[in-house]
Amino acid sequence: MVDVESDGPIPGDFSMISFGAVLVDEELDKTFYGKLKPVSDKFIPEALSVSGYSREETLAFGEPKTVMTNFADWIKINCKDRPIFISDNNGFDWMFICWYFHHFIGVNPFGFSSQNLGSLYKGIEKDTFKTFKHLRKTKHTHNPVDDAKGNAEALLTMKKELGLKIKF
Repeated sequence: MVDVESDGPIPGDFSMISFGAVLVDEELDKTFYGKLKPVSDKFIPEALSVSGYSREETLAFGEPKTVMTNFADWIKINCKDRPIFISDNNGFDWMFICWYFHHFIGVNPFGFSSQNLGSLYKGIEKDTFKTFKHLRKTKHTHNPVDDAKGNAEALLTMKKELGLKIKF
């Protein structure tokens, strides 16, 4: 489960500021937190403010190539099978993670596809107006590890209580 915070709407023109990942299993104790220095001079102050960091703080964050390499290593160590990218808003989160992986290390360990947690829940409920957010236990704080953990908790609830067939 992955969550991204950025300073604008698209990668390249704007920057991924931080991201969090949680390996979905019963413990939810294997996490990754990356903070990346900007790749562009452009940023939208309102978008950046969601992350809780100032522009000056982000300039001291890690080199994107190093952070993405460390994330790829974390995935390799923690995912025994083919890793599957799942997020609350995969259209947004995926494009940043995919762009950064390809741009900085030349390959995306997740391959070419992603899964949307909200769409999965809508399918289980057979209602396109339903939301899964009430299934989170961890508060949604815009700290990407907290947010990924809350979404992982929701996925575990879908498995345990709603009969979702999924292998961890």
